[in-house]
Amino acid sequence: MTRATLLTLTAPTTASAGSAHSAGFASVDADAPQVNLMDLGLTRGDGVFETISVVDGHPQALEPHLERLAHSAELLDIAEPDLTLWRDAVLAGIAENRPLNPGTRELFAKLILTRGVEGSGSPSGWVYVAPAEDFAAAREGIRVVTLDRGYAHDVAETSPWLLAGAKTLSYATNRAALREASRRGADDVIFISSDGFVLEGPTSNVIVLGGDTVRTPQTDQGILAGTTQASVFEFFAQRGLSTSYERITADELVAADAIWLVSSVRQAAPVTQLDGEPLGVDAGLTAALNEFLLSRTS
Repeated sequence: MTRATLLTLTAPTTASAGSAHSAGFASVDADAPQVNLMDLGLTRGDGVFETISVVDGHPQALEPHLERLAHSAELLDIAEPDLTLWRDAVLAGIAENRPLNPGTRELFAKLILTRGVEGSGSPSGWVYVAPAEDFAAAREGIRVVTLDRGYAHDVAETSPWLLAGAKTLSYATNRAALREASRRGADDVIFISSDGFVLEGPTSNVIVLGGDTVRTPQTDQGILAGTTQASVFEFFAQRGLSTSYERITADELVAADAIWLVSSVRQAAPVTQLDGEPLGVDAGLTAALNEFLLSRTS
């Protein structure tokens, strides 16, 4: 039986009042109720989050995740998170959880920051640490469908209030997209803008290999900057391939030599089928990529 660890932050932002708890966070029962039912994170999805892969006790890309949490909070006009406190809470949660799950190599840490109870002016924050699910099958290959995201590629510039590029708790659309993929006999989704450009997956970034060049959609299209994607580029650069952020059309996606969906906990999942058509997979290259990702210690 696996067990989770939960730490609540008593002063999650720099604007929060001082905490009576010296550490600024406290370990609580992960199976007991902890959140006020009127918290705007629950009632409106008004908050942000990050999910960090933890391998052999090492939180991967911790600093980029913390920076992205702060960026998302800024986009939502939530008070600036106290990153020193969040960092300490993550490390404490990992240290507390590892003895509860001996022999478990992969954990995840989920950081959640909400606007708090409506009218209170006090944000809520917590860190949840638990064993990751088994992604062995996904790392061998997934079937993917493309779905229209419903807006143009420049939505972040034309409509910044839609919060494209922020990692918010409002994931109903992403979950609906994954259910649609399942109805179509697929495992995951690549969103396409209404004007024909590749965007991202519901929980992943898209990596496209063509010849000796590895590309990913550029982030000014309302795409969440990927922490794992940055490490993927490092892997391929070490192998002598060029890497670039570009606008990629749906037609270019179909013509790719290989495609991966990459994310913090699942790591790299090669696409074996795109909209019902088979796509080649380099199993050896994918295995090496995932070993590289899993071996990160920072």
